[in-house]
Amino acid sequence: MPRPLVVKLTSGTSEPEKANQAFTVAAAALASGSRVSLWLTGDASWFAVPGQAEEFALPHATALADLRDAILAGGTLTVCSQCAARRDLSEADLVPGARIAGAASFVEEALGDEVQALVY
Repeated sequence: MPRPLVVKLTSGTSEPEKANQAFTVAAAALASGSRVSLWLTGDASWFAVPGQAEEFALPHATALADLRDAILAGGTLTVCSQCAARRDLSEADLVPGARIAGAASFVEEALGDEVQALVY
């Protein structure tokens, strides 16, 4: 089994290729059998709000909502707690299955045995 992957996305719609790449890599790792955790920070936090990923469009790229849903179905989607607070978001504002957690949880996941961490 491939080793676990933790991906942290730090940008939102202002950097569409970076945002889509993070979701694409996370979904590809999940499809390859890895345990995947995608963390959304900064303006990427909005992608966990219903309708936001659906509005995102990037030519020649898989729909972000489809990638998000694949990650939710087989992995973990987390919004940074401070980022959520700055945007007045609670778990009730997020798509079903998404969670809010803090830096300590991110560090615990990223430092797990055999984990590969990537930041976009």
